[in-house]
Amino acid sequence: MKSNNILNILVPIIIIGATIAAASGLFYSTDGFRFSFMTIRGREVQILGSGLYRFDTVFFGAGFRGQDAVVLFLGVPLLLVTWLVYRNGSQAGPYLLTGMLGYFLYIYASMALGAAYNPLFLLYIVLFSASLFGFIHVFNSIKGPVIKRSHKLPRVGLMIFMVVAGVVTLVVWGGPLLAAVLKGGAPERMDSYTTMVTYALDLAVITPATFMSAYLIYRYRLMGYAIAAPLLTLVILLAPQILLSTLWQKAAGVPFTTGEMIGPVAGFVVLGLTALGLYVALLRALFRAA
Repeated sequence: MKSNNILNILVPIIIIGATIAAASGLFYSTDGFRFSFMTIRGREVQILGSGLYRFDTVFFGAGFRGQDAVVLFLGVPLLLVTWLVYRNGSQAGPYLLTGMLGYFLYIYASMALGAAYNPLFLLYIVLFSASLFGFIHVFNSIKGPVIKRSHKLPRVGLMIFMVVAGVVTLVVWGGPLLAAVLKGGAPERMDSYTTMVTYALDLAVITPATFMSAYLIYRYRLMGYAIAAPLLTLVILLAPQILLSTLWQKAAGVPFTTGEMIGPVAGFVVLGLTALGLYVALLRALFRAA
């Protein structure tokens, strides 16, 4: 089977499946109401009680709707555009497409492994699988003359950003987990869930990947830029996702202090804009190298 034939199957599956999943999360409604639930750890939490995410807590269910809005109105169109650029044979195509496939892999790995079971669980698995194998396939295609011109690619700023992003992720997620271990309890916002999927994915995959990317960029290795592309894409798209999720959560009645709302949103917006600037510089260099 030719290279593009594989993606001709996987990418439409992701586009159609993600459209269905995100639209269902945003617009599907059911009768029901919020109710209190006592977790096995003795904490009382509020369950959303209606819609696709009726068995998720109010905090996570409302947050998923913000995520769905970004997937539906930004993620799906961008995946289609980057797929077309890749099919056109552009040197930047594999970087763009791995970025978007990496984003969908992160989102639907999180949904398949972390969201409360709902009627779309099998679809989450399909999207998780298609994104994973599509990502591996395109990532493996990143090669060619760019490595000979690597001195023209952004280096110092991108390397610093990768290190800072890795350290921030390590501190933000690792700190609460370490505190929970020392206290002999569970971290905050665990609510009715049995584990912290986002913490696991970010600490096991994202953080090491940022450090690896920085090291390889320092060594002028093409693979460093290949790793950086999906990481930059993820940071860029997480900025509007965090903003919309926070607004959805606030509208749903989740209690936030002003600092709890402004701090994370402002932080992700700054990171997202920085990542966007670095990604544009990388893509310009790749298009010049084509």
